[in-house]
Amino acid sequence: ADAIVNIKRYQDIVLIAEQQIAGIARIGKISNLRAKAGISSQADPVQAQSNLEAAQSNLIIQQTYLRQFQQKLRTLIGYDISTMNWEIPERIIQQSSLYQDPDFNQIPSIMQAQVGVEVAKLQKQNNKLSNYPTLKLKGSLSQAVNGRNPNNNQDNGFYNSIGLEATSNFYQGGATSAQIRAASYAEEAAKAEVNATYLEVLDSIRLIREEIKNKQRQISVLVARKETTIRTREIYQEQYKLGTRTAVDLLNAEQAIHGAAQEIESARYDIYAGIVRYIQVTGRTRDIYGLNNIA
Repeated sequence: ADAIVNIKRYQDIVLIAEQQIAGIARIGKISNLRAKAGISSQADPVQAQSNLEAAQSNLIIQQTYLRQFQQKLRTLIGYDISTMNWEIPERIIQQSSLYQDPDFNQIPSIMQAQVGVEVAKLQKQNNKLSNYPTLKLKGSLSQAVNGRNPNNNQDNGFYNSIGLEATSNFYQGGATSAQIRAASYAEEAAKAEVNATYLEVLDSIRLIREEIKNKQRQISVLVARKETTIRTREIYQEQYKLGTRTAVDLLNAEQAIHGAAQEIESARYDIYAGIVRYIQVTGRTRDIYGLNNIA
């Protein structure tokens, strides 16, 4: 699930990087025409070309990240996924119950720790019982073959018996009491493990919730910043035509727009990634992803 989220993340970021290249190339074309006409500085086309090459390098980096996560998912599920169009269903967000208290007794890590306590209790009980005598009911059946049975002196005779046997370890040099103490320590350690696991899960839940809330706030700011930068670019374009702005101003505005767009997508997919972690931490992966009772 995390790999799919990151594939979607870098697919969208690659699109933004391609749009950035197109925008810078458009500015480069305009600045080149104006420079040839002697309207603007000859440095403008050079600056535009430098920014274009930086944007192309950024595109390669984002494409590399995309391919890495595609290969990771291919390894995980066992077949080529490069042509598949993954979608993140909105029901995942709804069913994650992000702000509801989870059932801690159904979280696998806590369940495992609780079983450790039960095992320690049984071991402690077993060590205590070793102090008491053990009673065994024993029986036997024998028959002589081509001879006399020595138990009853009969030819080819049958003989059976039943008895009660008692055994006890009267003295073991304190080994039994030491084993009981060790089992008690193991039980306390197992209980501490349950508490530690509970606190770890609770901490993870709270951190994920806080992270998602902050990402939502960040997106609101970034959207406003992007809109402001778009208006700034429009103003700079008019001023560039009048000769009061340089191509560098246009290039900076263009990069700021696509930089904000990239940060918005990153924050959005950080929220999805947080929800994926929340589902895993709260132990509902199989239920939400529909993995129960399937071949």
